[in-house]
Amino acid sequence: MIPLSFRFAARELRSGVRGFRIFLACLALGVAAIAAAGSTAEAFRAGLASQAAEILGGDLAVGVEQREFTAGEQAALARLGRVSYAAASRAMAEAPSGERRLVELRGVSDAYPLVGAVTLGGGMRLADALSPEGDAAGVAVEQPLLDRLGLKLGDRFLIGNVPVVARAVLLGEPDRLSRGFNLGPRVLARIGMVRGGGFLGPGLPFGETARITLKPGVSLAAAKRAILKAAPAGDLHVRDRNEAAPGFTRLIDQLEYFLGFIGLSSLIAGGLGVSGAVGAYLEQRKTSIAALKALGADGALARNTYLIQIALLAGLGVAIGLVVGGVAPLILGALVKDQLPVPALFAVYPIPLAKAALFGLLSAAAFSLAPLGRARTTPPAALFRQELAGRLGFGPELIGALLAAAGLAALAIVTAPTPLAATIMIVGVAAAFLVLFVIGLGAAKAAGALRGLTTGSARIGLANLAGPRSAARTAAPAIGLGVALLAAVVLIQSSLIAEVTVAAPKAAPALVFTEIPGDQAAAFDTAVAQAFGRPLTAKDYLRFPFATGRIVALRGQPIDKAKIGAEGRWAFDADISLSAIGAEPADAGVTAGRWWAADYAGPPVVALEQSVAEAAHLKLGDVISLQILGRPIEARVAAIRKVDFGGFGPAFTLVIDPAALAGASLRQVAIAKATPAEEARVTRALGASFPQVDVISVREQLQAASQLFDRLTLAVRGAAAVAGLAGLLVLAGAIAAGARARAKEAATLKVLGAARWQILAAYAIEYGAVGAIAGLAGVALGFAAAWPVVVKVFEASWSVDWAGALALIAGAAAITGAGGLIAALAALARRPAPVLRAE
Repeated sequence: MIPLSFRFAARELRSGVRGFRIFLACLALGVAAIAAAGSTAEAFRAGLASQAAEILGGDLAVGVEQREFTAGEQAALARLGRVSYAAASRAMAEAPSGERRLVELRGVSDAYPLVGAVTLGGGMRLADALSPEGDAAGVAVEQPLLDRLGLKLGDRFLIGNVPVVARAVLLGEPDRLSRGFNLGPRVLARIGMVRGGGFLGPGLPFGETARITLKPGVSLAAAKRAILKAAPAGDLHVRDRNEAAPGFTRLIDQLEYFLGFIGLSSLIAGGLGVSGAVGAYLEQRKTSIAALKALGADGALARNTYLIQIALLAGLGVAIGLVVGGVAPLILGALVKDQLPVPALFAVYPIPLAKAALFGLLSAAAFSLAPLGRARTTPPAALFRQELAGRLGFGPELIGALLAAAGLAALAIVTAPTPLAATIMIVGVAAAFLVLFVIGLGAAKAAGALRGLTTGSARIGLANLAGPRSAARTAAPAIGLGVALLAAVVLIQSSLIAEVTVAAPKAAPALVFTEIPGDQAAAFDTAVAQAFGRPLTAKDYLRFPFATGRIVALRGQPIDKAKIGAEGRWAFDADISLSAIGAEPADAGVTAGRWWAADYAGPPVVALEQSVAEAAHLKLGDVISLQILGRPIEARVAAIRKVDFGGFGPAFTLVIDPAALAGASLRQVAIAKATPAEEARVTRALGASFPQVDVISVREQLQAASQLFDRLTLAVRGAAAVAGLAGLLVLAGAIAAGARARAKEAATLKVLGAARWQILAAYAIEYGAVGAIAGLAGVALGFAAAWPVVVKVFEASWSVDWAGALALIAGAAAITGAGGLIAALAALARRPAPVLRAE
């Protein structure tokens, strides 16, 4: 009752999986990479979801900028449930020694935290840490602040002009992830201290947030409606626990796809190994196939017999990959769970594993059906002549392979967070694979043309490279794809690191001064010049008026964010930085329109950042509505400018003519280039003359960004190396598939008088050339992939890590050359007589 093909397949499988080890390894490797990426991302998502209320600090978070909540708003919030308040600002902390450092100051109410707990060193209670000591307010501070100021617990210091005492080391806050990036160490205090210390004054960069745990029976939607009804001005920002950490959620989505894409690339790179393993297995079974056909079996029976075997073994390879990919995150979680910046629940998640399994099965089908098709169409006579001479025509195997390949691409695109980016990446990998395959064919032909110009071992190596079993046709594309991915990662990393460590420090200011009183701007300039000990010029010091405002309408119509492009939507989600500048500054970057005259006094006009204008489809002459300092302003777009936000210049999203803000008391910001010694000197000097001015060290922020990027790219490089490993598996498969032919070749050469070293040299030349070709082509493709990412996406300067690129080429050549030597040693280990007598 069992179909004949199943019975034959079962008999064939009794001999084990010896011919399918590379097949299993290639599939398992790619599936494991995809499963591990998906499972790790799911662990982070589950961790965020399980602690959503704790991360947000409640069921709802309601924020306002540049003001505090009114009594009416506080009453409306109190009707919804329990409420805690926190006010955040920036200020300068100063030690008795004169050392100063910018800090992120946060004042909290007695009810804080509503959910979770603040973690303090030594297990101190928050209420005790924030209790006053004489005339000094108690604060909890991060350890880097104590280190920078040379303080220890119990020491007194100043924040602004307010005396405080460091009572505890701040280790963690439950709502830390929901608040974004900090410019300095965190300091936690009572909200009364922050309010009484003058940190919440008009025009200062502060915000207040109310966190609410809702009463039973009050839904999130109903609470949001009640809050928005209580604030007709529309300047309340409301988030619920379902969007506790949107930035981290987007980062996890993108990282999962990128790492999963590398796993998919590994499957594609290993596809040649899958195809080669199936072809080599069928080559070993050609006598059996010939016998079946000679006895009257049709091609379908032969195909189905081996299709069943391959399907079963593909399932085994996928299962191995799922086990490895499912267990790897569990091991990772056990090792580094306490060091992760995001909560994670490491477990076995079915959906990522199912997706990885589907990728693996589709890959197996796409690359194994073609050899089966050739075996089906090969006539018995050809099989008895020991050759698989069938051609892959248009039939069920080709249709199945094409459908599987299309399914792979469709699955990658559908499961990606950005389908367009996924499509570009899939097309890029397919094109790279095709280019590498063509380069392999070209290298084989070139080797055939060059062998006549050489002698000895070089001639033998080039002849093998040009032969029908050449690794240039099989292994070079897979190795090249792995090298291309590694090269792209290395080149992107080197360019961005160079941007952060070399280009940015040269172009960006070293110091940013904020909260400069507008009526003391000239005195501040003098104080800075005295601290520097030299006259300051426009090349190393600039000062501008500063304010924040919001774009509330475009061309007389309320903003429809659905019609705003994603690249500029940030400018319409919150207040933006702006300045009021008369004469056109140097490096204004105007790309359309023109700047107004220095004494312009007509209707308000603005210069708008280019990406924001493009996202909102704004053109010259369009009118936008602004809310600046609580005052509505209608302004016409007079200029569109390209802003270098990391450069030394007027890096404001919007610039308005000074007449539009006449009478307003605007604070000033200044930027300066300085050496580390000048930076320390000016920071200390301003503590006496301008203690209220915040000094931001850009150099420290760049160093922190460089360290973070290094840690991230280390993980990405490790993932990209998986694709390189897939290429090496293909090389191992090619060596294994040709082991019998190579043994006969080595035996023939020995009989003809070739020395052992000559045979070894021939194999090393052949496989070393394959590695060099794959390395060169892979690095070239890595260049092509990395350049647009660096220049167009990150808008950074292109910087090539030549040492890394050369190391990849040399490494590919060395590893493949070593593979050739191993193959040669295995062939030479066998005595010539039995090898030559064997069929």
